[in-house]
This record gives sequence, structure tokens and C-alpha cells, in this order.
Amino acid sequence: MVALLVTVSAPNTDPLLVVLLGPTASGKTALSLALAERFGGEIVSCDSVAVYREMEIGSAKPSLEERSRAPHHLIDVFAPDEQCTAGDYARLARAAIADITARGGLPIVTGGTGLYLRALVDGLFAGPQRSQELRMHLERSHLRFGSGWLSRILQRLDPAAAATIHANDTPKLIRAIEVCIAARQPMTEAWLEQGRDRLTGYRILRIGLDPERKALYERINRRAAQMFSDGLVEETRALIAKYGEFPGAGSPVESEDRVSRGPMDALGYRQARALLRSESTEAEAITAAQQGHRNYAKRQLTWFRREPEVRWLPGFGDDPEIEAQATELVNRELRSKF
Repeated sequence: MVALLVTVSAPNTDPLLVVLLGPTASGKTALSLALAERFGGEIVSCDSVAVYREMEIGSAKPSLEERSRAPHHLIDVFAPDEQCTAGDYARLARAAIADITARGGLPIVTGGTGLYLRALVDGLFAGPQRSQELRMHLERSHLRFGSGWLSRILQRLDPAAAATIHANDTPKLIRAIEVCIAARQPMTEAWLEQGRDRLTGYRILRIGLDPERKALYERINRRAAQMFSDGLVEETRALIAKYGEFPGAGSPVESEDRVSRGPMDALGYRQARALLRSESTEAEAITAAQQGHRNYAKRQLTWFRREPEVRWLPGFGDDPEIEAQATELVNRELRSKF
């Protein structure tokens, strides 16, 4: 007689964390609300503009009516002249997720800011301390030698990092070069050696929205134009009147490092500011905002393609069929716990 040894793996009793990602205008808000209402969930926003108060139109944050349908977190937390770094976001989002879970709710992280999501789930690489002198030097070199100069420098120092950073993304290029020089090794090697403070204790279900590109761009164009019709220019004027152009606008380095990553340089607000300065017509501002949002959607999809184990759904989040598929994915994960 041959004895058979059957190994049964223990069920994963970690609480479920749903991460809903996708490009701008793909219907993440609609799907997150449907899932929250179906499963008793609470939504944790993952948006680098919605985290700021008084920025309603350009952030496309959920409306007050939508927010009344399910608890929302990490919306309207900071004043527009404050800075919310990816590290700040990760700390606050982790606390919100832990609180939701402790109360028996289902946390649903929803948004399109890839760096915030990475900081939340994977932690951040702190890296060497910033050197203002080096950054000023690199910025002057960039202004002198033009587009592509910083990318070529990084290519020599760290080809792997250079392959992941757009040649026109000056802030990230400067930081990568700075890390390479300060650490005396490629930034990608320093990342591996230092490690990160990863989020643990959760089963993460990543659901991605991937609508057909032409239909997505049509939605983006309509949304960008609607922002201007809804009063984006007036909202921008009021913000500038209250907060000014924000600190850091005087020097080239701070202009890149702080303001370009701050809320008033977000898409839509940037074009509205140009219109207020008479640097463009309204039609030109709308066209630029539409193009900027389409380009942003491309970058979001490229970024999210690198996320592990994403269950991609081929449509918009407000499509009943996509909602049904997402609901089944969550149901399956909840059942697999037992």
C-alpha cells in the first residue's frame, strides 16, 4: 500500500486591499464607488492634486454627492501652498488603510498617481541628501546645452535609470544624477542595497482599467474642455489671489523641483495660468490641456504596466460589464481567504 501525502496550504488570512488604477478619465471614480457600495468599502484617493483643498475643477476629484455615497480619505488634506510629498502621502494612506481594516471595512485605493502608489505599496528610496549647489549646476548645464543633455549624462552614470526616465523630465534626471554622484554608484544599484519599507500584512488585488485608446482620448478631450466651461480659469485666478504663485518660482531649480510638482503646475491649472498671463488664447489653452492630458494618460499606462499582477479590464469603469468583472474579482479574492 502506498501512502499519499497531501499538503494543504493554509488560507491567507491577511485582509484584502483593493488597488484600482488606470489612466485619467478611465472611470476609476465610478468603479470605486460601485465596489465600495457593494462590499462596504472606503475609498483612499491616490491623486497628487485631489489631496489639496480648494482645487476642485482641475483635480476632477469626486463631487460632494459622490463622496456622500462612501467614505473618502486623502482628499482635501493639504492647503495649496503646502507640499505633499510621496512620503507624506504613503504615511497618511497607510494609516487610513489600517483604520479602515480595523473597523472591518474594505480599503479601496483609487487614483492615477503612480509615484504615490509606489510609495504606498513598495516604500520609497530615500537616497542621499539633496545638494542645492549640484542641482543649480545641473540646471545651468541643462539651460546651456538644451534638451537631452542631462539624459546623456545619466546614460553614462546609470544606463538602467536613464532608460526609465523621459529625456525631458528634468527634475527626475537631476535627482538621479545627484544620487549617482553622491552615492558613488548607479542609482539603481543603491536602490537594491538600501531596500524599501514595503507595505505588508495585506493581500493586494490590483485592478487596472484599459479602455480602447481612441475612446479614452475622446473622453479626455471632453473632460479638459468641460473644466474650462466649469470655471477652471476663475478657480485658478482665485487660488493665485489667495496664495500667490507659491514659493520657489524665482530660481530655475526650485521652479522645476517644487512648483512643477506642486498643485498649481498640474495639468489644466498650468494652461489656465498661461491664459491669465495672456500667453495663450482660451482655445489654445484648451487644446494644450487636452494634449497634456492625453500625453499623461500614455505615461500612466506605461507606468502601471510595470505594476505586478494587475488584472486588466478592457473598458471604462462606468461600463456595467466592467463593473461586473471587477465585482467578481473582488468576490473571488474574498472567498479565497477561507
